[in-house]
Amino acid sequence: TDDFKELIQKKYYYVDKTLWIKELIDRGIKVGLFTRPRRFGKTLNLSMLRYFFEDSGDAQINEENRRLFDGLAIAEAGEKYTAHMQGYPVIALTLKSAKQASFEYAFTMLKESIAKEFARHEDAVIPALENEEDRKKYGDLRGRTAADAEYYTAIAFLSDCLREAYGKKSIILLDEYDVPLENAYYRGFYDEMIDFIRSLFESALKTNPNLEFAVITGCLRISRESIF
Repeated sequence: TDDFKELIQKKYYYVDKTLWIKELIDRGIKVGLFTRPRRFGKTLNLSMLRYFFEDSGDAQINEENRRLFDGLAIAEAGEKYTAHMQGYPVIALTLKSAKQASFEYAFTMLKESIAKEFARHEDAVIPALENEEDRKKYGDLRGRTAADAEYYTAIAFLSDCLREAYGKKSIILLDEYDVPLENAYYRGFYDEMIDFIRSLFESALKTNPNLEFAVITGCLRISRESIF
């Protein structure tokens, strides 16, 4: 089970790792990459972060998500940490769907993942956007009809829209960052994929004034190629 909310509400066994939240806050990491082998709970931990930090825009949902942490270690860590609960818009994106046979298929699946994240935020964002061009661009990315080039900076654009809607910087959670790169390397379209991933990440993580912090997970360490 990799959904934190389902795990807690159905009372599954859970090894309490919520003090990782305290560590992230204490260390003040702007962009952190955490690599672990497969099946080590990376996706579950990112889900935990989303439910802790995300302001859903709905007070009832926020309170429900806050209660997920009752009795867990982070709830006893003090006001310094619990003050961050439901405090930020969160962009949560997994890249695992990009394990495809060609760049065209992989890129299509990544666009699908991006569109779903735009859809998740549209009720809060669309009414807040004052610029008609931004509303159209958001709708095109949400509806999977935007030009391919628009997806290269889509995460940065979404964080800009969330800043306009919430007046706050975003937390960005990227799961399985290495899947599209590893797959592309073995399938023979690495150069095309690295161009896309580099642009997607650089715009969102390196030069983004709307970023509070980001957490990235994957299995592979970055050794030879700078994608940030």
